[in-house]
Amino acid sequence: MIPSASPSADGPDTPVCSAKGCRAAAVWVLAWNNPKLHTPERRKTWLACEEHREYLAKFLGVRGFLKDTVALSEWEPPDGAQPS
Repeated sequence: MIPSASPSADGPDTPVCSAKGCRAAAVWVLAWNNPKLHTPERRKTWLACEEHREYLAKFLGVRGFLKDTVALSEWEPPDGAQPS
């Protein structure tokens, strides 16, 4: 399952980066949760292109939200994963 997909230049179902304004193809999944809102096993996901992977990971990491970063081609959502 692909966490989310939107129309892009690569096709109508190509997953795109979650960074604001970015329409590049996603190649990474950043799994996260906010411990103040979510149970420990719940995972939300952001997608990232190569250019925005580090930026998005730092954004989530500083807040203590980042749980895992996985190549999109290898992503298998755990039970309770929610695309965001």
